[in-house]
Amino acid sequence: MKVLIVCTNHDTYPTKATKTGLWLSELTHFYEVLAKRRLLMDFVSPQGGPIPIDPRSLDLKDDINRTYYEDEAFRQKLDNSLSPAQVNARDYRLIYFTGGHGTMWDLPDNEPLQAITRTIYERGGTVAAVCHGVCGLLHVTLSDGTLLIHDKYLTGFSNVEERLASFVSEVPFYLEDKLREQGAHYTKAMLPFVEYIELDERLITGQNPNSAHKVATKAMEELFEK
Repeated sequence: MKVLIVCTNHDTYPTKATKTGLWLSELTHFYEVLAKRRLLMDFVSPQGGPIPIDPRSLDLKDDINRTYYEDEAFRQKLDNSLSPAQVNARDYRLIYFTGGHGTMWDLPDNEPLQAITRTIYERGGTVAAVCHGVCGLLHVTLSDGTLLIHDKYLTGFSNVEERLASFVSEVPFYLEDKLREQGAHYTKAMLPFVEYIELDERLITGQNPNSAHKVATKAMEELFEK
């Protein structure tokens, strides 16, 4: 069984000098759970090639972050991600969208990634996403013309969390608002930044960086225990 992990290539904000990109723990904490099951995982990004890491997420006091950040093979995968054209969606049972603010610019309108997601889902696979990575699901349309997330229960980075993160002036939209506009039933934790996931059939979403491990654990339950 193979798993496809989607990451951003985008590393800039419109006016802030600060860089963005992948939020590291949203990849490493998910990866760790699946690596213990010895699953094969491929990385894909809209353009392929290097995946930038948001400097603010480089917390190497986090043992899992440090383990993978210092792992040569893992870093090689980060530097040489596949492009969507190199991916055969039929090879995968699970697709997972990582977050980081960068995703808000290059994931929502990427049609090749949407097509991959549709194929995996319609062949009985599972779709998972965390935090801002959920924006990659905003425009995924199924073969019958309906949106994947329409009438589904899901979560993602909340408006409150976005305001607390102090990047409101930079983001192109509020994810929570966009999900509601697309007809999704958005839910969230009572408090910001606490672990929270939502499950609706084969759609698993996590609200924030602290939810990546639980998304991975639930995905493994869906794939192996049902």
